[in-house]
Amino acid sequence: MKQKSAKEFPSFLGTSQAPAERAAVILAGGEGSRLKQLTRSISGDDRPKQFCPLMEGQTLLDMTRARVALGIAPENTYFSLTEKHERFYRAPLRNVRHDQLIIQPENKGTAPAILYSLMRLAQSSPAATVAFFPSDHYFSDDEAFMLNVDKAFSAVEVDSSSIMLLGIEPNKAETSYGWIEPAPSLFGDIPSSFSRVGRFWEKPAVGTAKKLMATGGLWNSFVMVGKVEAFLDLFRKHLPDMFSMFAGSSRTFGTRQEKTVISSIYAWIHETNFSSEVLERSSSDLLVMRVADVTWSDLGEPERVLGALETLGFHADWMYPIAA
Repeated sequence: MKQKSAKEFPSFLGTSQAPAERAAVILAGGEGSRLKQLTRSISGDDRPKQFCPLMEGQTLLDMTRARVALGIAPENTYFSLTEKHERFYRAPLRNVRHDQLIIQPENKGTAPAILYSLMRLAQSSPAATVAFFPSDHYFSDDEAFMLNVDKAFSAVEVDSSSIMLLGIEPNKAETSYGWIEPAPSLFGDIPSSFSRVGRFWEKPAVGTAKKLMATGGLWNSFVMVGKVEAFLDLFRKHLPDMFSMFAGSSRTFGTRQEKTVISSIYAWIHETNFSSEVLERSSSDLLVMRVADVTWSDLGEPERVLGALETLGFHADWMYPIAA
């Protein structure tokens, strides 16, 4: 199946039509350590996978930006980055406003990356609804996926306390993904319907994955939509110390002191995973939308990258030594 690339579509939600209070954060600060052999084969260095030109010169970050632009204005799209990767993101993001770059002094996991982004948004657009997007995922149909994101925006704009996760309808009992078990719902098996989250399963055993698939479980895409304040409430509740440190630093945002203060915070905090430390503790407060008819991969393993590229009919010399 040929991927419907974001480049092939007009901005059907319209960057001018989308509400001004909709924002996106693309999470691009990870190390991609499991794919180092692949990135070396392609680019000759140790760049993280999101900055690696996997297909016809396009990086995963390029593809994510194009996908997100189908529904959210580029001027409302922010990038969570890590300072040591500057040589990889400087050129592709050269035309992005400086205040859209949320640069971490070091990578300390997804929780501080998300919280720092939220704090910056809370200062500039406190009433915004924000969607978080990993920068290293593959979708077979960008247009269809972003239509689901638009529906998620609409749902949480009606109920401002809600946070919506986008769950992918699985095509196999995958044991290396995170799963979401929706709570029982009358309409829970209908595409684009949403349910309360029952619980999360991280990399379940084969038997559990088969049961989840048979009973309506969904792969966790880690794409999530909610009001800035709703996300901040989760941090207040589950990571109060981290929240207090970032909240106290917010008065320095946009000043020369910001970098020094944020560096001190990152030197103090431990690596913290948003899924395990926040989402899994908040399951009863979350919603999940069922996304059907879209093939998805988190591209966390070389085999998944090769599989996605072969699905697109793309072949290159570097692919085969990796597969061997």
